[in-house]
Amino acid sequence: MAIAEASKPGDPKAKYLPQVADSCRKHAVWIEGILRGGSLPIVLGGDHSIAVGTVAGVSNFYRRKKKKIGLIWIDAHADINTPETTPSGNIHGMPMACCIGLGPPELSNIFGYAPKVAPANVVLVGARDLDAGEKITLKEQGVVVETMRDIDERGMRAVMKDAIAAASHGTAGFCVSFDMDSVDPAFAPGVGTPVPGGLSYREAHLAMEIIADTGRMLSLEIVEVNPVIDSQNQTANLGVELALSALGKKIL
Repeated sequence: MAIAEASKPGDPKAKYLPQVADSCRKHAVWIEGILRGGSLPIVLGGDHSIAVGTVAGVSNFYRRKKKKIGLIWIDAHADINTPETTPSGNIHGMPMACCIGLGPPELSNIFGYAPKVAPANVVLVGARDLDAGEKITLKEQGVVVETMRDIDERGMRAVMKDAIAAASHGTAGFCVSFDMDSVDPAFAPGVGTPVPGGLSYREAHLAMEIIADTGRMLSLEIVEVNPVIDSQNQTANLGVELALSALGKKIL
């Protein structure tokens, strides 16, 4: 396969769609295979488009068991644009939309069905940079949104309690998709779209520790670690630490 720099982006409203869709389909099959083998999928990724494959694989595994899944999406951004609303055409701004059955069918309809997750079981935590079209879609679809203001006012513990309740309602458990740009750039500089005013080091760890306490996490995904723009591996090291917290590592 040609590298991105040597390929034409194609549709300006959904750049590199065939390549991304092919990758996500393969990834979804791998994820489902990991679950069939009795293991917990852990995904370390670049841009957030990889979540389309992760969530599709988990969803299909539990669909075969006639069970639904939830999704906790920890991110500065909603990633719920579609080709009709996108200001950039970048698919990494669309994966949540694809997971709830919107966006390009090549992505939203992996395994031949959509949505992979009911919008009411999807929770966005840490939002602070939303496009105009995304705000409308979030409200229309009924996705639960916990912004940075909610975290500031109510605290991470209360926010995560509500997030887990929504993602767990009527489901076998939930996928966790953690974008490193949810964390303030002071602690995670190596991301593609940094936004000031994010989670503190301890808030990020607390969110993952609370998730671990539930025992309901079906998959873990950490994305937007870009070594090229990182500072002394700060972002990558934090990503590893957060994964350990989500898997149950405790202070004492």
